Amino acid sequence: MATRLTFSLLVATLALLLLSCGRAAARQRLEVQRHLKRLNKPPVKTITMRPAFYPERTANKVESHKNSPSIAQLWHRNGRCPENTVPIRRTKREDLLRASSVKRYGRKKHKSISMPLTVDSDLLNESGHQISNDIAMGASIFPLSDYGGSQYDISILVWKDPQEGHWWIQFGNDYVLGYWPSFLFSYLAESASMIQWGGEVVNSELEGEHTSTEMGSGHFPEEGFGKASYFRNIQIVDESNNLKAPKEVGTFTEQSSCYDVQNGNNDDWGHYIYYGGPGRNTGCP
Repeated sequence: MATRLTFSLLVATLALLLLSCGRAAARQRLEVQRHLKRLNKPPVKTITMRPAFYPERTANKVESHKNSPSIAQLWHRNGRCPENTVPIRRTKREDLLRASSVKRYGRKKHKSISMPLTVDSDLLNESGHQISNDIAMGASIFPLSDYGGSQYDISILVWKDPQEGHWWIQFGNDYVLGYWPSFLFSYLAESASMIQWGGEVVNSELEGEHTSTEMGSGHFPEEGFGKASYFRNIQIVDESNNLKAPKEVGTFTEQSSCYDVQNGNNDDWGHYIYYGGPGRNTGCP
């Protein structure tokens, strides 16, 4: 009798656990669906606009990537967008589930570096205008660099239109992707006081261990070209709307045994940095 009662209690407890887990999973699915619906809005209108001013290039070094092979995006293999439309990468369920929580998706957690305040990241995502018919923000590019083999890089330019006050982003020489309208910003309404280049990963330190997420190529900067990731021809846009070499370039890393960075300067690459690392390893527990 006691055995039968114990077994009944175990079955009842298991049923309650399954019911609880089932409700939790259902709540998560509902939350994910609501968040996806909010992120993946239907198209409302197409905006046709071009920046009034482009930065003046003051050195030929920045143009050296013209001789590199053409870079495209993977979705081009399946077609292109119709005329007068822009490509927008849709957020998928798998993207949300990779975050620590649905509400944390797309948000950054800064520990050591105090960042200037601008606006909420969701507002930036929802209010930026894309205008390129060929390039989708956040979409994969190809071809990819091979460790010890062929290397490919892209050119990115971000600048403030001195006439309209919008912040524009350009991919390569030909693709002006879009802009963040001037009304979004308070701190950046005039200019930026600090610019950063580099990599970033999320380290939740599950079970007290550093994440094994790789940064860059997953190799340390001392391995150099063909093996480590890099930024080259680093320039800034000054108050006269001219591109020029930055001053007082420094480096920072939270844990150099997990990820590291090295900077330099030469005639071919101008200012450059190598960066990255494997994440958790014997020196980075």
